[in-house]
Amino acid sequence: MTLRFDGKVVAVSGAGHGLGQAIAESFFSLGARVFGCYPAAAQVAGTEMAVVDLTDRAAGAAWIAAVEQMTGAAIDVLVNNAGGVAGQVFRPIEEVTDAEWDEVLAVNLGAAFALSRAAAPGMKRVGRGRIVNISSGAGLQASLTGIQAYASAKHAIVGLTRQLAHELGPHGITVNSVAPGLIPSNPASAAQWDGYGAARQQAMLGTIALRRLGTPQDIANAVLFFASSLADFVNGQILQVDGGK
Repeated sequence: MTLRFDGKVVAVSGAGHGLGQAIAESFFSLGARVFGCYPAAAQVAGTEMAVVDLTDRAAGAAWIAAVEQMTGAAIDVLVNNAGGVAGQVFRPIEEVTDAEWDEVLAVNLGAAFALSRAAAPGMKRVGRGRIVNISSGAGLQASLTGIQAYASAKHAIVGLTRQLAHELGPHGITVNSVAPGLIPSNPASAAQWDGYGAARQQAMLGTIALRRLGTPQDIANAVLFFASSLADFVNGQILQVDGGK
């Protein structure tokens, strides 16, 4: 079987670098028309990029509407990839401000909610669709970052995935999630990995059955599976892509 997405409209949030870039470029290489958003100007091969601040839910909804208007079609695949720690580092909970907590939840959970809410009506209208949420190993256990809001947001993404799978399934829409392990795919995660030092890095690799870190393409491949016909009867699932941690 040859995996193709010819004629499909794919929207990828946080597509400007790292996991999102790999996901967007992979869909494009397989024939899809790909739209991406990022909070700053970015160029991604084969992807029609827009500058969108996804902490503003109205801006996220407007981006989805713009994609539908440009294509004259419902979105076939929505990948809620945008997220991260918003430049924060671990601090004891009593030192975390309301603004810091809200910012991390907004860019992770709030963005996924807003984009899914905006894309769902079009998907319902045509009776099909795929939503793939990028959660994290931190959505299934405590986060290595120690950042309370990040772990909470990623756990909530898992809950949102399962809830929307039941709500949207009757309309022919599947909702699944990919939970990456530690993948130094952006400056924040690369700095986190470097900060462990050689000894701890080796110890952590020893906890992974495949004895290596993951790559952005590993995550993109899992997203492609959920978006493909191979996953027609897969719904509400969380796929850990962590090398067997």
